[in-house]
Amino acid sequence: MPKQRITKEMVVDAAFEIARKDGIEKATVKTIAEKLGCSVQPIYSYCKNMDGLKNDVAEKARTFILAEVGKTVDRNDLFRSTGHAYIQIAKNEPHIFRMYLFQERKNVSSLDDIYCSETNPNVSKIIAENLNISISAAKRLHLNMLIYTIGTGTIYSVTSSSISEAEIFNQQELAYEAFLKQALEDNRNE
Repeated sequence: MPKQRITKEMVVDAAFEIARKDGIEKATVKTIAEKLGCSVQPIYSYCKNMDGLKNDVAEKARTFILAEVGKTVDRNDLFRSTGHAYIQIAKNEPHIFRMYLFQERKNVSSLDDIYCSETNPNVSKIIAENLNISISAAKRLHLNMLIYTIGTGTIYSVTSSSISEAEIFNQQELAYEAFLKQALEDNRNE
């Protein structure tokens, strides 16, 4: 029987599956090799260091999260459902959510940079149209909810699952109402 050729994609996929189940710290060269049924040599040939592999796995986590959000978002309630989708991922895939959160963001030196790298620019336009506010007020509202959702998602992903989604969604709604009030006031003052 010919030997199976191990590819970099196979290494990243195996590391991702281990990290998804047990956390990124469990994705070691040894556990990846065991999952692939090979020696550690092919793993070392693709991984000059574990940081590079962890970055590849974190990027795969990012792609996974964006795909999951895309599948579950309600196009008729884009803003709320996106926030809810992130919270559901934090609950159902806590290791992936944490990998996504703690992925290094290079060239980010402001909240505006975070906003540009983490959101779809069309969302602020949709929010502005739906709420009849300026794009700048919509962008501030969206950024505030992004920060709030990341915070609640982080809490959700590192605590026991005894916090109900309803409680988290209710808290998101309260934050949204407060941020919306501020956005409407900002819009009047522009």
